[in-house]
Amino acid sequence: MLLQVLLSGLAIGAVYGLMAMAFAIVFYVTRVINFATGQLLMVSIMITAALSRAGLPDIVSVVVGVLASTVAGVLIYLLAVRPVLRFDRFSFAWLVSTLGVAIVLQSLAAIIWGPTSRGFPALLNRDNLHIGGAGISVQELLTIIVAIVVLVGFELVRRRTLFGKLGQAISADPEMASAIGARVTGFAIAAFAIGGLLAGVAGILVGPITFSNPYLGDTYGIFGFIALMIGGIERPAAAMGAGSCSASCPSVRTRSSARRRPTGSRSSSSWPCC
Repeated sequence: MLLQVLLSGLAIGAVYGLMAMAFAIVFYVTRVINFATGQLLMVSIMITAALSRAGLPDIVSVVVGVLASTVAGVLIYLLAVRPVLRFDRFSFAWLVSTLGVAIVLQSLAAIIWGPTSRGFPALLNRDNLHIGGAGISVQELLTIIVAIVVLVGFELVRRRTLFGKLGQAISADPEMASAIGARVTGFAIAAFAIGGLLAGVAGILVGPITFSNPYLGDTYGIFGFIALMIGGIERPAAAMGAGSCSASCPSVRTRSSARRRPTGSRSSSSWPCC
């Protein structure tokens, strides 16, 4: 049914939106696109799954996985981005350095946990709700709710707090912002930490719906980047909306086409929503 497809598409789209916001917030403050963002999602998924298999409670595994992606985001800035920006703030060397980090993280995960897919803790994916005749898991509903909360929270911080206004000032002119006392490096570290946190949360939300795999970051990183380009690289809120639409709209279109198509015919195209 159409509502069923729409709800499932919104859940996957919310993950794309969270990834797009992770990209956008980092760029918003530092003018850097962290191409290892998808691998930060993978880090949270793989560590959470590994700790759960080791017998730790799910809540502990989730917290450690998200913290790991957050810390990894900060380390990416300190080791791969800050040195090249200090050498030349206007160069694009960060593109190569963040891509290099992505390859290293992916390869290390494949070496440690193997290249094959493994299960992920079900968390809230066991329970289902029924809305207007359509079924949706509590995990999928939570994914949509978290995306909305993150979007509203970010806009409130950006528009109504001193922290958000300083972030806008640093984005516009870091030298001038530093001259008036803003801690540019601290804001950059915070931006990469928030980017890693959002990617980690996205991983925890999508993990029970999919699986754990060292190469999963590529898929969600690419779709998150596409949503970023559609919504606007300097507009995190629009990037979130683009992520939701990029999954739900093609799903609805494919479903509608399938209902009109004669029995036995094949579709010419589809969108890989997960």
